[in-house]
Amino acid sequence: MCAFDVLVIGSGPAGTIIAASLAERGLKVGGLTATPVDKPWPNTYGIWEDELTALGLSDLLGHRWDNTVSYYAKGEVKHNRAYGLFDKIKFQRYLLDRCAAGGVIWQMAQAQSITHQDLGSIVTTDVGVELKARVVVDTSGHNPVFAKRQNQGPVAYQSAYGIVGRFSAPPVQPEQFVHQDFRSDHLSDLEKAQTPPTFLYAMDFGQDVYLVEETSLALAPAMGLDVLERRLHQRLKFHGIEVTEVHEVERCLFPMTLPLPDLQQSVVAFGGAASMVNPASGYMMGALLRRAPSLADALALALANPQSSPQQIARAGWQGLWPADRLRKYYLYRFGLEKLMRFDEQLLKRFFDAFFSLPQDQWSGFLADELSTPQLVAAMVRLFVQAPNDVRWGLMQFPGQESQLLWQFLSLQAAQA
Repeated sequence: MCAFDVLVIGSGPAGTIIAASLAERGLKVGGLTATPVDKPWPNTYGIWEDELTALGLSDLLGHRWDNTVSYYAKGEVKHNRAYGLFDKIKFQRYLLDRCAAGGVIWQMAQAQSITHQDLGSIVTTDVGVELKARVVVDTSGHNPVFAKRQNQGPVAYQSAYGIVGRFSAPPVQPEQFVHQDFRSDHLSDLEKAQTPPTFLYAMDFGQDVYLVEETSLALAPAMGLDVLERRLHQRLKFHGIEVTEVHEVERCLFPMTLPLPDLQQSVVAFGGAASMVNPASGYMMGALLRRAPSLADALALALANPQSSPQQIARAGWQGLWPADRLRKYYLYRFGLEKLMRFDEQLLKRFFDAFFSLPQDQWSGFLADELSTPQLVAAMVRLFVQAPNDVRWGLMQFPGQESQLLWQFLSLQAAQA
């Protein structure tokens, strides 16, 4: 039986980030992964460059664009903010090197069961190996192995279908990144009236290679990938563009409205398992890098007491990951997304025109979840004031879960006062 201070389940970005942070605090860390720890990650990870610059990690970008734009009701919006994609191989190597320097011990097997004792937990793998740790951190994704969350009904998903390849004509301008293109001239009036809006996410990789991706903001149930594929080809055809080479096909589906995990359980989670996707943007990578130190500090402090039980250690971890201010913001973000999910294309486009007319520190902080609760409320109030009347009216409607989410926010706010 192997004994660790912390056993991390999973070796994706979330698992390697938290394993490295924990090991750097002098803890004995084990990792359990169902695939080889150095197997290349399959997904593409995007991030606004200044989020990485603040962490001193901008050299991990494989691509970056200064020309970043979106298209809404008023036409082109210039974001004046650089965007990038991680060099996945370099990013993974950077994190695994940190893990190695901290002495993280990785084992390959699938976690099968867990039992909690007074001073530790035992994870049994599918090959019968027992791994003992004082606390377990589950980073196994949106459908975690051990971490539990409440069932609060249907979950809204962002879905996307994309192609990396070459085209008969450039689908975007040279050296350009298109964050959201909501233009829909390629759709019939009936399609626009009867189906939810989608947008193009696209970028120039250079050497005549581009990524074009048709994306659904958030829907429950999720928009079908077949619908998104058809719409992408309709969009390209409308502009007289044909796909000439397919290098890669991307099919993305990830939850935007996962309920919070049970913050009293004896297992800690991190990443998708801890519902860390930002409901306002769908992004998570920056949050993983920024929030790992707080979780690692909280766990290290709790582990310093040799008599702490797994539940006591886990509670300290949950408090470090989901403090009161972040819980309040979670409900505000969920509240906002509920509104957007009910907007038709025209309302959405006018909403985003108003949103990106906010001062950059407000809209960038909003998307990155770097604003405090008072700052977040101030940004939302300012947005409401400067939005057109039909958007304001839409924001004042409460047909779904908005009332409950707002009540949960206000209850937490009152508890703090």
